[in-house]
Amino acid sequence: MNKYSLTVLILSITSLFFHNQLNAQTFRVSNGSMVNGFIEYTEVFEYDYVDLKPEFPGGGRSLINFINSNRKYPEQAYREGIQGRVTCSFIVNVDGKLSHIRVLRGVEPSLNDEAVRIISEMPEWTPGQINGHNVPVRVVCAIPFRR
Repeated sequence: MNKYSLTVLILSITSLFFHNQLNAQTFRVSNGSMVNGFIEYTEVFEYDYVDLKPEFPGGGRSLINFINSNRKYPEQAYREGIQGRVTCSFIVNVDGKLSHIRVLRGVEPSLNDEAVRIISEMPEWTPGQINGHNVPVRVVCAIPFRR
C-alpha cells in the first residue's frame, strides 16, 4: 500500500467515526423491504433530538387513561402476584402510525405480550418534527402492571 492509499484510508475511517458521532441522535431501522437485493432502512430520530415531540392524542393524561382502560392483566400472572413495569420502545412514523414495537425491559412473557398489544392498539399519534417537517421518532414508554 502506498503512502497516498494509506492516507485516504485513514481519512476515510476518521470521517466515518466523526460522521457517526455527529449523527448520534439518529439510527436506522429496517422497513421490511428489499431493493435490488439490499435491505431498505429508514433513519429514525431519538425523542430528545426533535423540535416538536410526538404526542398521543390528547396528551400525557390521555395516554395514561388509554393504557389503564385497555390493559388486561393476564389472569395467571395476576393470580401468581407477578407485577412490574414493561418498558417498550416504538417508532412514531411521519404519518403518526406506530411501528417497530419492542420490549426493552420485560417482566414476564404474558405481561410483555400485553404491553405490546396495548401499544399496537393505540391510535395514531401527532408525529414529531424537525424544522417544521414530520420525522420518524423513537418513543420509550413503560406499561405498569400492579395488583
